[in-house]
Amino acid sequence: MDNARSQAYGRVVKTLDELGNVKLTPDEAQIIRNAADALFFDGDGYDELAAAEDLVQQLVDAGRWTEESGHRLVDDVAACGPSAGVR
Repeated sequence: MDNARSQAYGRVVKTLDELGNVKLTPDEAQIIRNAADALFFDGDGYDELAAAEDLVQQLVDAGRWTEESGHRLVDDVAACGPSAGVR
């Protein structure tokens, strides 16, 4: 595990802590958390990442999240994995 992955995981957790209750339902937050956890701890969470990407796109399409915020969150989740930055 490298520092970049740890920092990305920290950003995801911080985002969920700060915005999760306001901008995400508990089920939506869990989808994001599952993806970050699977990538960070198991190194194999690409199905979970796809689910998180789909969720964020739905949130953007519904106007609940900005495209910039959504992409930043997905990028941070993806960076939790061993192939950091690859989406």
